[in-house]
Amino acid sequence: MMLNALYPVLAVDDVAAVSRFFLDHFAVETTFEADWYVSMRTTGEPCFQLAVMAHDHPSVPEEYRLTSQGVLINLEVSDADAEYARLRKAGVEIVQDIRSEEWGQRHFIAAGPGRILVDVIQPIPPSEAFLAQYAEDARGELFDGDAGGSDSGQ
Repeated sequence: MMLNALYPVLAVDDVAAVSRFFLDHFAVETTFEADWYVSMRTTGEPCFQLAVMAHDHPSVPEEYRLTSQGVLINLEVSDADAEYARLRKAGVEIVQDIRSEEWGQRHFIAAGPGRILVDVIQPIPPSEAFLAQYAEDARGELFDGDAGGSDSGQ
């Protein structure tokens, strides 16, 4: 199968509020908008897509008309500390403060309308214990070949 696109569609109660949250805070633009569905894409390269949809729309089989729960939208950035400061200043609710993880992430989690979670992540070198868990070809790509210990990024 050849895919033309792959992106999540979040089933939500308030399409306008959730789409506005992403449009206001995460460098995306609208590509389609209806009262029950909004499709967005990032404004830079590479291009990524995200959509939000009314959970109770008739196009969804009735037994599946539930809101998305337990979904994290991961946004990888080059400077998590700068994004943390920017979003705090904008009044976005931060539900997990910024921190460095030994598996190779400096990140924080923000909450949007409808309990949508956004995990803003900056890759950092993992600890030796976690480095071995990365695919060999991904080690250099993700961490510039640096097998050093966990960099706190602070």
